[in-house]
This record gives sequence, C-alpha cells and structure tokens, in this order.
Amino acid sequence: MSPCEPPRHPGGAHLGVSTALISPYWPTLVARRRIEASRNAATTRRSSDMTENHHTDVSVLGLGAMGGALAEALVKAGLRTTVWNRSAGKADQLVAQGATEAASAAEAVRASRLLIVCLFDHDSVHEVLDPLVDDLAGRTLINVTTTKPEQARQLAAWAAEAGISYLDGGIMAVPSMIGQPGAAILYSGCEEVFREHAALLGLWGTSTYYGEDAGLASLYDFALLSSMYVMFAGFMHGAALLAPAGVPAGRFAKMAAPWLTAMTGELARYAEVIDGGDYTVPGQQSLEFSNLGLFIETSAEQGVSAEPIAMVQRLIQHQVDAGHGADGFARIIESIKHPAA
Repeated sequence: MSPCEPPRHPGGAHLGVSTALISPYWPTLVARRRIEASRNAATTRRSSDMTENHHTDVSVLGLGAMGGALAEALVKAGLRTTVWNRSAGKADQLVAQGATEAASAAEAVRASRLLIVCLFDHDSVHEVLDPLVDDLAGRTLINVTTTKPEQARQLAAWAAEAGISYLDGGIMAVPSMIGQPGAAILYSGCEEVFREHAALLGLWGTSTYYGEDAGLASLYDFALLSSMYVMFAGFMHGAALLAPAGVPAGRFAKMAAPWLTAMTGELARYAEVIDGGDYTVPGQQSLEFSNLGLFIETSAEQGVSAEPIAMVQRLIQHQVDAGHGADGFARIIESIKHPAA
C-alpha cells in the first residue's frame, strides 16, 4: 500500500487542487471556480504562506545549476534550508545567504522532513539515497532529477516500499528562470505532497499536477522538449540553407520567430484531427501535396545536410506508400506511433 493514497470523492475522481490540478475526470466548471477562488485569495494568503515558510525545514540534495537555483529561491523566501552537494564549493554562496551546508547526504536527510533531490540522473538518485533508505522512511521526497517515465515510476515504487511520500517533477525552465514569470514545473505522484507543499512549489514557478502516475510529469516533460528540439533543428536547418547566400542566422531568426509563432495556431486543429482519428476530413493539406523532395534537393544544392527535413519526408512517404497519399498531413503521426519494422 502506498504511504500516499490520494483522497477521492464518492464518484471516484481525484479532488481538485486550487493551483491548476489536471485530471481527465475533473469537471471543468469546478476547476475554473477553484482556480478563480485561489486567485482571489492569493493576496490574503501570501503573508501567511511566507510566515509558514519560515517554519518549514527543507533539504536540497544536488547543487548543480538547477539545484542551486531551486535552493536559492527557498533561502530567499526564508525557509530553513539545508544543502548538500557531492563536490565541494557549490554551497558557499547559499551558505552566505543563510543556508546550512550538510557534511554528508545522510546529514542533509536527517535535517529535514522534506527533501528536494536534483541530481545528475536516475542512477545518481539511487547511489545517494539507497544507503539512506532507513533514514528516509516517513519523510517526503520531491525528485526533480531528469528521469524517464519508467524510472520515475520505479522510484515511486521504491519510495512506497520504504515508507516515503514521493512526488516527481519535470522542470520546464532553465536555472535563471526559477522564481520568475514563465517558469513552470510539472508534477505527478503523491497528490497529498503536492497539496501540502503548494506554497513552497510556487516559489519556483507555476505548478501543475498531472495525477497519481509518477511517470506522467516526466512523460509530459519529454513530449514538450521533443517538440522544442525538433523545432530548433528545423530553424537551424533553415539557417544553414541561407548561410551560403550570405544571410546571417540573426536576420533569419527575426523572420522565423513570428512565422513559427503564427504556425502554432495550427496545433489545435491538428490535435482535433488526430483525436478524431479521421485524416480524410476536408480542409487538410494532403500528404501527396506535402512531399518535401524539393526541400531535400535544395539542401543538397546548397551543400547542407537535409537530415531534419528528410526525417519528416520519411514519415510522409511511409503513409503514401501505404496508400494514404490523399489523407491529411496529420496522418504522419501514424508513422510515428507505428514505426516500420
């Protein structure tokens, strides 16, 4: 039995969180009302939240660029913060601001009931925490180390067996954004932990909860970052195409940014087609018309690699070869969901 069984109402759905709890079973009207109530009460709560923070003990394990930024936000908010890092020297600035440096991971764990872990990878989390499993029992662990969804689920199972309340987080920000507008962190796992520490989590950025499945935050994280990296690769391919013509990347960026922003308006339309499962609905650009052969030829003529655009062409061609050339462009998702053997 998990040490963190989320509360349910009689209908079986998860109770909503006042700060953007997301659940497929959550009534939209109730969600909006709760969010509005949360916003209306935010001003009156802020003072009490900060006072409460001063009585919160928290330990941060891992002081790389991101871990250091998370710890700094906690220290600046007045939380009693213990910090630890495997290599020396990373805690000096935080100590100067009021943090306490632990001499060991064990000391950091014993110092607080709430632990924030931001280490190099999944293996690092186990290397640091496995020897301390007895000390961790009864404590709360919020892991924001980058892990695969299955690794997050494994850590949640490990934590449950050890009597640790576990929340997994995916950070949608760079270190300099922590505590600033635009920073967002996705969470999944123990709903009780998310509720209890909502004020603290809000110090880092907008917090969104995605459900009990500890792997969901990581999955959303990977999905969003995959979209980002493919977009960046497309921009860089465009910049490479223009470079032989003497066009600097900076000039192209000024053109590409508003163009790409405008194109994001198509995402909802593509999503509607994908969710409906009918790629023949009117108004779509067909796969045959979307053939990118000329793009690939132009890349060769410009002396640059066509790899980013060739990847898309392969997805298109797979569906055309299967007899779906007249279907809409959104059908390439079937090539992604069902890769050729």
